[in-house]
Amino acid sequence: MTEWIECKISDIGTVVGGATPSTKNPENYERGMIAWITPKDLSTFSGRYIERGERNITETGLKSCSTQLLPKNTVLFSSRAPIGYVAIAANEVCTNQGFKSVVPNDNTDPLFLYYLLKYNKDKIEGMGSGTTFKEISGNTMKNIVVSVPIDKKMQERISSVLGSIDDKIEENERINNNLEQQIEAILLSFIENTNSNNVKLGDYLYIKGRIGWKGLKKDEYLEHSDFRIINGESLTKAGIDWSKAGYISQSRYDESPEIMLKKGDILLSKDGTIGKIGYIDSLSAPTTVASGIFVIRNIQPEIISTTFIYFLLKSRLFTDFITARTEGSVIPHLYQKDFMQFEFPLPSKDEMASFEKLTAPMFSFIVSNLNENDRLTRLRDSLLPRLMSGELDVSNISL
Repeated sequence: MTEWIECKISDIGTVVGGATPSTKNPENYERGMIAWITPKDLSTFSGRYIERGERNITETGLKSCSTQLLPKNTVLFSSRAPIGYVAIAANEVCTNQGFKSVVPNDNTDPLFLYYLLKYNKDKIEGMGSGTTFKEISGNTMKNIVVSVPIDKKMQERISSVLGSIDDKIEENERINNNLEQQIEAILLSFIENTNSNNVKLGDYLYIKGRIGWKGLKKDEYLEHSDFRIINGESLTKAGIDWSKAGYISQSRYDESPEIMLKKGDILLSKDGTIGKIGYIDSLSAPTTVASGIFVIRNIQPEIISTTFIYFLLKSRLFTDFITARTEGSVIPHLYQKDFMQFEFPLPSKDEMASFEKLTAPMFSFIVSNLNENDRLTRLRDSLLPRLMSGELDVSNISL
């Protein structure tokens, strides 16, 4: 077996911070071509390799502050608000001050470093300091002790095992994105060509959220229980990430029957990153939602299909509606009263049946891929600690 050693992160790579060019100077951002990443960009990012964020900066912006251009394969690690988002730079990027990124040295496999930081996320987070919010300083990041194989080939074998699982997850996500684009095009075609009048979406839905004073504190989340809770972190752009869903007590679950989830429910984030959508195809345990998420249930399936509702909420019609309601808000929030007022042309019963016939096989395939990704995620997460601790020997795996 290959020897493992304990070393500091600074021994396997160079720790680099970031900065934000002044937003008061338009020349720092307008027509910028340099990718600039913030923790917010990673909050909705489900892959490993990131090319760019929501905004680019210019050469002027780059030179105006202490942010640095990081080479391809740098591992980005968010160091505050929150600690622990991880991604790999697919090309040259720079970041804001919310990162302590690691440029791997020649003896360190970048993909192994990515999984190493994910494995040590809780340890790193525990070393954060600060009163308003926890933050990891550059010096702390440099001195964090980790265990790594001396042989780079062994690092590559470990990352290839985990990477092959993530390759399949990302392939499924690409397939789903393509199918969703096709379904949205079909939906918009039906809406544009129907002769029906506008209706209010709220008239066809059951919409509930967690009552404010019933919000859960961090210490009310359990290590494990028979009752699950979906929070903002586990509701992603790709759907529900069950590996990030929490556990709560039965009493906390029982106190809010109006948000106990059922098969066929749709979830919609209404705070922070608004518009993330999830679909409940099945439940392995009694499950509820945290604050910041609407539970949406179709109460008139004979008139409007659940598939139609799901993709209507994912469509640009609804995202444009959300933007109009929340633009300029310091803390974006979608109010239920606004949601209820969203209007759209409702296709006729025959048109709805045609839509369902066209899209049902595609939606079924999407759900199947989501379920497979859930299984693959659980497999990857179960292998991660065993591979990163050296418990599993992968020395015989050929590259």
